[in-house]
Amino acid sequence: MDNPRNPKRSMLATLTSEARESFVMATTAIAAHKLRSALTLLGVMVGVFSIIVVMTTMRAMQKKIEADMDVLGGHTFVVQKWPGVYFGGREGMEKYWRRKDLTVAQGLDLKKRATLAGSVGLELSSTATDVSSHEAKGPPNVHINGDTPGSFPAQNWTVEEGRGLTDSDVDSARDICILGNSLSKDLFPMGSAVDQKIKLNGINYTVVGVLESKGTMQNGNQDNFAIIPITTFQNRYGGRRQSVGMFVQASDQASYDETVEQVRGILRTIRKVEPGAEDDFEIVSNDSMLQQINTFTFAVRLGVSVISSIALIAAGIGIMNIMLVSVTERTREIGIRRAIGAKKRNIMTQFIMEAVVLCEFGGLLGVLVGVGAGNLAAHLLEMPAVIPVDWVILGLVICSVVGVVFGTYPAYKAANLDPIESLRYE
Repeated sequence: MDNPRNPKRSMLATLTSEARESFVMATTAIAAHKLRSALTLLGVMVGVFSIIVVMTTMRAMQKKIEADMDVLGGHTFVVQKWPGVYFGGREGMEKYWRRKDLTVAQGLDLKKRATLAGSVGLELSSTATDVSSHEAKGPPNVHINGDTPGSFPAQNWTVEEGRGLTDSDVDSARDICILGNSLSKDLFPMGSAVDQKIKLNGINYTVVGVLESKGTMQNGNQDNFAIIPITTFQNRYGGRRQSVGMFVQASDQASYDETVEQVRGILRTIRKVEPGAEDDFEIVSNDSMLQQINTFTFAVRLGVSVISSIALIAAGIGIMNIMLVSVTERTREIGIRRAIGAKKRNIMTQFIMEAVVLCEFGGLLGVLVGVGAGNLAAHLLEMPAVIPVDWVILGLVICSVVGVVFGTYPAYKAANLDPIESLRYE
């Protein structure tokens, strides 16, 4: 005896068949009115494009900034005069300009008193326009960093060959340097740079070490620099007004927050900041910069989402108008389909599917153009290419919702046409 047919499987097969048939009919109807369909989906495309292009650019920017911030060692923060990320106007920057510079003396005092810190490194920086060795001439605009030994663990610098800075190098203001990996290869393509002589802005230095490569970052090659003792830096470039960067590494992650508070209290005392007054320095960490970036990008995302929503609502109204026109034009077709057995749900499915397909075509075009334009902007800004998958999916889902919402009334109207009157329609 044969097993009875599975009713659930039969219903699923019927619904699948109806959906496939409705999709074919929808694409055929859209193709039959190419110009009208193109103008209709243009509104959807613009709405989705505006979301995707902004989100792609911001995701690329955020990814690059996060990668660049990895230059800091573990549980490390930086004390500096300027904020790590600033999105305000010129007026807001005046507050930072008026601050007194952080000095080397203050940094050395902090190092002595910050008992919770694992290491404290001080840094000043400049640019060398003339760098050379007896083998080759270096690239333009090489960064010169004046540092202390504590900068190495705090900035995640690892010596690949030779040695790093020592306290005696700083105390004696020696004319020695440690080279970034790519600068070492540029100046000494034939062999090791250690114990060789180089010139930075016409002054001789002895290379005592080479760092491991760290690759590239947003503003260029982060291995294109030379490190000299901070006291040597002051002797060479001391006439320039500069604020010291203080790189503080906590002993471990558990003591990180306590270290931050201790350093803040010590610096407020050193710099004579009155009780209750705002800090006259910034404490910058990976987390604080990410929080600032996320706060800024959230406001932009919210603004773009509101504008795009208005564009999509306008596009949805346009789709509803076009679908109502389509219902009127195809009244006789609807009557014939009803006469040969089509049910109301078949008619509704057909027209809703047509609205959804129209929206999805516009959405796909908006996604493709938005991702392309966003990554073009990222390329011009020297940021990595990204595809914001979550926003792509969200954009296409919104398109489907717009199609269903604004296609339901025309579909309902089509499904409830009188079959006899429809057949008589000319």
